[in-house]
Amino acid sequence: MKASAYDPGVRSNGRWAGRTSLGIRAKFGVVAVDPRVIPLGTLLFVEGYGMAYAADTGSAIKGNRIDLCM
Repeated sequence: MKASAYDPGVRSNGRWAGRTSLGIRAKFGVVAVDPRVIPLGTLLFVEGYGMAYAADTGSAIKGNRIDLCM
């Protein structure tokens, strides 16, 4: 799986700044996933990052990609 990181602010997310696809606040520990690969609401462990909650999606997050909120 490929990992990247995102900033929950306006610069990275435009009008969606600060909120995830599930409607919770974007913060450290929240990750964006492709829900066809990892269902939204899944708790997972990401090596080097820690425990994470799959609560967001992204236009570039397709297939085996994960985007870590920093």
